[in-house]
Amino acid sequence: QVQLVESGGGSVQAGDSLRLSCAASGRTFSTYSLGWFRQAPGNLREFVTAISWRGGTTYYADSVKGRFTISRDNAKNTVYLQMNSLKPDDTAVYYCAATQALRSASDSEFHYSYWGQGTQVPVSS
Repeated sequence: QVQLVESGGGSVQAGDSLRLSCAASGRTFSTYSLGWFRQAPGNLREFVTAISWRGGTTYYADSVKGRFTISRDNAKNTVYLQMNSLKPDDTAVYYCAATQALRSASDSEFHYSYWGQGTQVPVSS
């Protein structure tokens, strides 16, 4: 099993940048594919981005493509989400997720077995 803890959230203004981190417990972090999802108030949780277990493949939602970047540091058991040019529509609770069921990046929350508690990112205009 793995436990995930997000950090780095906070209030920002439109156009700002923010980097979220998700630290994982355990010694098998490199065998997990990872993803970031978000849930805005009143909305369902949606896919943001994912990265394969070796980091060679990444996948982005159209709404964040070109602005957000996912990366992982297996030596630090951490996955990052660099968010640039933030918009009010990016306001949400951001969750990281992990799975050993797949080696590839997945946009489906049903593939992920482990979830963090979430970190809030309010973006004001």
